[in-house]
Amino acid sequence: MSEDRYSLFSCNQCTFRRLSCHFLGEDDFELIRRHSTQLKFKKGETIFKQGGNSTHIIFMHRGVVKFNFQNDNGKNFIMTVVSGPKLLGGANLFFKETNIFSIIAVEDCDICLIDGKEFRNAIMKHSSYMMVLFERSLEMFQASIFNFISLAHKQVNGRIADILLYLNDNVYANSEFEFTLSRKEIAEFAACSHENVINTLSRFNKEGIVRLEGKKISIVDKAKLTEISKKG
Repeated sequence: MSEDRYSLFSCNQCTFRRLSCHFLGEDDFELIRRHSTQLKFKKGETIFKQGGNSTHIIFMHRGVVKFNFQNDNGKNFIMTVVSGPKLLGGANLFFKETNIFSIIAVEDCDICLIDGKEFRNAIMKHSSYMMVLFERSLEMFQASIFNFISLAHKQVNGRIADILLYLNDNVYANSEFEFTLSRKEIAEFAACSHENVINTLSRFNKEGIVRLEGKKISIVDKAKLTEISKKG
């Protein structure tokens, strides 16, 4: 497939294209591609806004985003944090006319904004493709479900331990990473106060469970962090 003058990054090496072409013919995928827009989002920019019209889905080629929900009192909760490559926004595709949460860039992101109507037309003709995409989307939302279980049954220590383990295993895939989430965002993820986050991280640092250096964090004793998570 040839690149065009609107390309910001290559479709030929795209994970979404490789997955799609296992189930779709080139003509079907080309139709989706022609109704897609490549965009770059800077850290802090909103990609989808809660309450906005649900007209597109996103494939994130590169970057990290947070799923943010604001309640009626104006309080923010981070549902989950995910890194690319990943299909985003699929939860709204059939069930909602408005976005049920905001998707906000935590790091600079490269995304494809895919027209929902054309995408629905393609997947309705290919049931196997639809099932694979739903499975991929549901895997992402499992993290949100497990986070709420943690919030309901664990103390602050256990919640923050869960978040650190989740970031290690599912977002950065590394025991040493830069905190692109602010302390305030971690508090929104853990449903606790900003001070709780600072105090807990400081205690983990003093006890040698993690090592904090500016915005960088290293998980030094993953076994101990896992024990804290289990005890809650």
